[in-house]
Amino acid sequence: MIEVIIKDDVLRQAAGEGMDAFVGAFVAAIKEAIGGQLTAENMGELNADQITLLAWDTLHEEVMDGGFVQLIHNGYGPFIFKNPLAKALKLWGLRDLSKLIYNAHTLYLKHHEAIERDCNEDEFMALFEQFPEFDDFDDEFVEQEEAWTEQIARYVDEHIERFANIKH
Repeated sequence: MIEVIIKDDVLRQAAGEGMDAFVGAFVAAIKEAIGGQLTAENMGELNADQITLLAWDTLHEEVMDGGFVQLIHNGYGPFIFKNPLAKALKLWGLRDLSKLIYNAHTLYLKHHEAIERDCNEDEFMALFEQFPEFDDFDDEFVEQEEAWTEQIARYVDEHIERFANIKH
């Protein structure tokens, strides 16, 4: 296992800035420990909680920026839907988010090939109109994002040793 380290002063500052910064500090430390990006090779160097946090970060960034259609088009569908992310988040206490991922997974299976195709900007923008079934999932994610981020921050705080070693 790779050692993920966060300096105590960095963590204190992030905690003072709010839950997004707190979670972000752990995400940044994990990414730094694996060389910047999660790959098939370095995934084995992380524990399940660290991988789940990176998956949340990917899900959060993609859906907040462009919804599930963007997430799938950008190639993150297998990472989010073909890994036990929904199950892990349920174990973390995020039942509603887990349910959302399971429900979106059904649409992913139905439409991913069409959404993942290479396309130009106009064709990409047309995907949102072609697959309006994702709109409700996008809306729910945006509406619940703050509460879910808070729950994740609380989980990380209560299980810090699963995510990083704090150094003074």
